[in-house]
Amino acid sequence: MRIDIITVLPEMIEGTLNCSIMKRAQEKGLAEIHLHNLRDFCSDKWKRVDDYPFGGEAGMVMQIEPIDRAISFLKSQRTYDEVIYTSPDGEKFSQPIANSMSLLNNIIILCGHYKGIDHRIREHLITREISIGDYVLTGGELAAAVMSDAIIRLLPGAIGDEQSALSDSFQDNLLAPPVYTRPAEYNGWKVPDILLSGHERKIDEWKLQQAIERTQRLRPDLLDK
Repeated sequence: MRIDIITVLPEMIEGTLNCSIMKRAQEKGLAEIHLHNLRDFCSDKWKRVDDYPFGGEAGMVMQIEPIDRAISFLKSQRTYDEVIYTSPDGEKFSQPIANSMSLLNNIIILCGHYKGIDHRIREHLITREISIGDYVLTGGELAAAVMSDAIIRLLPGAIGDEQSALSDSFQDNLLAPPVYTRPAEYNGWKVPDILLSGHERKIDEWKLQQAIERTQRLRPDLLDK
Protein backbone atom coordinates (compact mmCIF):
# COMPACT_ATOMS: atom_id res chain seq x y z
CA MET A 1 0.00 0.00 0.00
CA ARG A 2 1.03 3.63 -0.42
CA ILE A 3 0.51 6.50 2.02
CA ASP A 4 1.15 10.08 0.88
CA ILE A 5 1.35 12.62 3.69
CA ILE A 6 0.94 16.33 2.95
CA THR A 7 2.56 18.46 5.65
CA VAL A 8 4.21 21.80 6.38
CA LEU A 9 6.64 20.08 8.78
CA PRO A 10 7.95 16.89 7.14
CA GLU A 11 10.96 16.90 9.43
CA MET A 12 8.65 16.33 12.41
CA ILE A 13 7.91 12.74 11.36
CA GLU A 14 10.65 11.70 8.92
CA GLY A 15 12.50 9.71 11.57
CA THR A 16 9.36 8.09 12.95
CA LEU A 17 8.32 6.76 9.56
CA ASN A 18 11.72 5.16 8.96
CA CYS A 19 12.08 3.07 12.12
CA SER A 20 11.18 -0.41 13.29
CA ILE A 21 8.19 -2.09 11.64
CA MET A 22 7.46 0.77 9.24
CA LYS A 23 11.05 0.76 8.00
CA ARG A 24 11.04 -3.00 7.50
CA ALA A 25 7.69 -2.93 5.71
CA GLN A 26 9.05 -0.37 3.27
CA GLU A 27 12.27 -2.30 2.74
CA LYS A 28 10.23 -5.43 1.97
CA GLY A 29 8.15 -3.51 -0.57
CA LEU A 30 4.96 -3.97 1.44
CA ALA A 31 4.38 -0.25 1.94
CA GLU A 32 5.46 3.13 0.61
CA ILE A 33 5.31 6.31 2.67
CA HIS A 34 5.94 9.60 0.89
CA LEU A 35 6.12 13.02 2.56
CA HIS A 36 5.14 16.09 0.55
CA ASN A 37 6.01 19.57 1.77
CA LEU A 38 2.93 21.73 1.24
CA ARG A 39 5.14 24.78 0.64
CA ASP A 40 6.36 23.18 -2.58
CA PHE A 41 2.87 23.73 -3.98
CA CYS A 42 2.64 27.45 -3.20
CA SER A 43 2.39 29.87 -6.10
CA ASP A 44 3.96 32.87 -4.32
CA LYS A 45 7.66 33.41 -3.67
CA TRP A 46 7.17 33.50 0.11
CA LYS A 47 5.80 29.92 0.17
CA ARG A 48 2.97 31.04 2.38
CA VAL A 49 0.37 28.38 3.27
CA ASP A 50 -1.83 30.31 5.72
CA ASP A 51 -3.79 33.55 5.98
CA TYR A 52 -6.15 35.38 8.34
CA PRO A 53 -9.70 34.00 8.60
CA PHE A 54 -12.65 35.90 7.24
CA GLY A 55 -14.84 37.12 10.07
CA GLY A 56 -12.05 38.36 12.30
CA GLU A 57 -11.40 35.28 14.47
CA ALA A 58 -7.96 34.95 16.04
CA GLY A 59 -5.41 32.59 14.52
CA MET A 60 -4.47 31.58 10.99
CA VAL A 61 -6.12 29.25 8.47
CA MET A 62 -4.46 26.99 5.92
CA GLN A 63 -5.19 28.26 2.42
CA ILE A 64 -7.12 26.34 -0.19
CA GLU A 65 -4.84 26.84 -3.22
CA PRO A 66 -1.65 25.00 -2.14
CA ILE A 67 -3.69 22.13 -0.69
CA ASP A 68 -5.74 21.81 -3.87
CA ARG A 69 -2.53 21.86 -5.93
CA ALA A 70 -0.94 19.14 -3.79
CA ILE A 71 -3.96 16.83 -3.84
CA SER A 72 -4.53 17.39 -7.57
CA PHE A 73 -0.88 16.59 -8.31
CA LEU A 74 -1.06 13.32 -6.39
CA LYS A 75 -4.37 12.35 -7.96
CA SER A 76 -2.88 12.91 -11.41
CA GLN A 77 -0.40 10.11 -10.64
CA ARG A 78 -2.79 7.44 -9.29
CA THR A 79 -6.25 6.75 -7.86
CA TYR A 80 -6.70 7.17 -4.10
CA ASP A 81 -9.09 5.23 -1.90
CA GLU A 82 -9.24 7.93 0.78
CA VAL A 83 -8.15 11.56 1.24
CA ILE A 84 -7.95 11.92 5.01
CA TYR A 85 -7.74 15.13 7.02
CA THR A 86 -6.36 14.92 10.57
CA SER A 87 -8.82 16.94 12.60
CA PRO A 88 -9.71 17.06 16.33
CA ASP A 89 -13.39 16.96 15.36
CA GLY A 90 -13.07 13.94 13.05
CA GLU A 91 -14.21 10.41 13.86
CA LYS A 92 -12.14 8.73 16.55
CA PHE A 93 -9.38 6.53 15.15
CA SER A 94 -9.70 2.93 16.32
CA GLN A 95 -8.40 -0.56 15.66
CA PRO A 96 -11.35 -1.44 13.39
CA ILE A 97 -10.60 1.66 11.29
CA ALA A 98 -6.93 0.65 11.10
CA ASN A 99 -7.99 -2.85 10.06
CA SER A 100 -10.18 -1.57 7.23
CA MET A 101 -7.57 0.91 6.02
CA SER A 102 -4.90 -1.79 5.87
CA LEU A 103 -6.93 -3.29 3.01
CA LEU A 104 -6.70 -0.13 0.89
CA ASN A 105 -4.14 0.57 -1.81
CA ASN A 106 -3.51 4.33 -1.76
CA ILE A 107 -4.21 6.92 0.94
CA ILE A 108 -3.54 10.65 1.21
CA ILE A 109 -3.27 12.14 4.71
CA LEU A 110 -3.46 15.93 4.97
CA CYS A 111 -1.96 17.21 8.23
CA GLY A 112 -3.90 20.07 9.74
CA HIS A 113 -2.26 23.13 11.31
CA TYR A 114 -3.05 26.52 12.86
CA LYS A 115 -6.82 27.07 13.27
CA GLY A 116 -7.49 24.45 10.61
CA ILE A 117 -8.03 24.46 6.85
CA ASP A 118 -10.32 26.48 4.61
CA HIS A 119 -13.66 24.70 4.99
CA ARG A 120 -14.10 24.36 1.23
CA ILE A 121 -11.31 21.79 1.27
CA ARG A 122 -13.30 19.71 3.73
CA GLU A 123 -16.41 20.09 1.60
CA HIS A 124 -14.90 19.23 -1.78
CA LEU A 125 -11.55 17.44 -1.45
CA ILE A 126 -11.57 15.42 1.77
CA THR A 127 -13.26 12.01 1.92
CA ARG A 128 -12.74 11.31 5.62
CA GLU A 129 -11.77 13.23 8.76
CA ILE A 130 -10.05 11.39 11.61
CA SER A 131 -8.98 12.34 15.13
CA ILE A 132 -6.63 10.32 17.34
CA GLY A 133 -8.11 11.73 20.56
CA ASP A 134 -10.03 14.48 22.29
CA TYR A 135 -7.17 16.97 22.49
CA VAL A 136 -5.46 19.46 20.19
CA LEU A 137 -1.93 19.00 18.84
CA THR A 138 0.34 21.60 17.26
CA GLY A 139 -0.21 19.87 13.94
CA GLY A 140 -1.51 16.71 12.37
CA GLU A 141 1.91 15.19 11.72
CA LEU A 142 1.93 13.08 14.89
CA ALA A 143 -1.59 11.89 14.13
CA ALA A 144 -0.52 10.92 10.60
CA ALA A 145 2.43 8.97 12.03
CA VAL A 146 0.19 7.18 14.54
CA MET A 147 -2.29 6.17 11.84
CA SER A 148 0.46 5.06 9.45
CA ASP A 149 2.06 2.88 12.12
CA ALA A 150 -1.24 1.30 13.17
CA ILE A 151 -2.16 0.55 9.54
CA ILE A 152 1.18 -0.68 8.20
CA ARG A 153 1.88 -3.12 11.04
CA LEU A 154 -1.27 -4.98 9.97
CA LEU A 155 -0.01 -5.67 6.44
CA PRO A 156 0.79 -9.36 5.89
CA GLY A 157 4.52 -9.82 6.35
CA ALA A 158 5.09 -6.51 8.15
CA ILE A 159 5.74 -8.21 11.48
CA GLY A 160 7.43 -11.56 12.01
CA ASP A 161 4.49 -13.25 13.75
CA GLU A 162 1.21 -12.19 12.16
CA GLN A 163 -0.75 -13.84 14.98
CA SER A 164 0.78 -11.27 17.31
CA ALA A 165 -1.14 -8.44 15.63
CA LEU A 166 -4.38 -10.42 15.80
CA SER A 167 -4.04 -10.76 19.58
CA ASP A 168 -3.36 -7.08 20.25
CA SER A 169 -5.64 -4.99 22.42
CA PHE A 170 -8.82 -3.72 20.72
CA GLN A 171 -8.83 -6.33 17.93
CA ASP A 172 -11.95 -7.90 19.46
CA ASN A 173 -12.99 -4.91 21.60
CA LEU A 174 -11.11 -6.41 24.54
CA LEU A 175 -7.89 -5.33 26.18
CA ALA A 176 -5.05 -7.81 25.91
CA PRO A 177 -4.50 -10.20 28.84
CA PRO A 178 -1.40 -9.87 31.07
CA VAL A 179 1.85 -11.19 29.57
CA TYR A 180 4.91 -12.58 31.34
CA THR A 181 8.39 -13.82 30.43
CA ARG A 182 11.42 -15.41 32.11
CA PRO A 183 12.28 -15.79 34.93
CA ALA A 184 9.19 -17.56 36.23
CA GLU A 185 9.88 -16.12 39.69
CA TYR A 186 11.58 -12.86 40.53
CA ASN A 187 11.87 -11.23 43.93
CA GLY A 188 9.11 -13.52 45.15
CA TRP A 189 6.77 -12.45 42.31
CA LYS A 190 5.53 -15.48 40.40
CA VAL A 191 4.12 -16.05 36.95
CA PRO A 192 0.60 -17.60 37.16
CA ASP A 193 0.87 -21.38 37.29
CA ILE A 194 -1.57 -21.85 34.41
CA LEU A 195 0.88 -20.24 31.97
CA LEU A 196 3.53 -22.76 32.94
CA SER A 197 1.22 -25.76 32.68
CA GLY A 198 1.51 -26.33 28.92
CA HIS A 199 -2.27 -26.95 28.76
CA GLU A 200 -3.17 -24.93 25.66
CA ARG A 201 -6.96 -24.96 26.04
CA LYS A 202 -6.88 -23.93 29.69
CA ILE A 203 -4.30 -21.23 28.92
CA ASP A 204 -6.57 -19.82 26.18
CA GLU A 205 -9.53 -19.85 28.57
CA TRP A 206 -7.44 -18.04 31.20
CA LYS A 207 -6.34 -15.42 28.69
CA LEU A 208 -9.92 -14.74 27.60
CA GLN A 209 -11.08 -14.51 31.22
CA GLN A 210 -8.28 -12.08 32.03
CA ALA A 211 -8.99 -9.99 28.92
CA ILE A 212 -12.65 -9.67 29.86
CA GLU A 213 -11.83 -8.83 33.48
CA ARG A 214 -9.28 -6.17 32.53
CA THR A 215 -11.67 -4.64 30.00
CA GLN A 216 -14.50 -4.52 32.54
CA ARG A 217 -12.20 -2.85 35.05
CA LEU A 218 -10.22 -0.46 32.84
CA ARG A 219 -12.32 0.17 29.70
CA PRO A 220 -15.93 -0.91 30.29
CA ASP A 221 -16.98 1.30 27.36
CA LEU A 222 -15.41 -1.23 24.97
CA LEU A 223 -17.82 -3.95 26.08
CA ASP A 224 -20.74 -1.83 24.93
CA LYS A 225 -19.47 -2.27 21.37
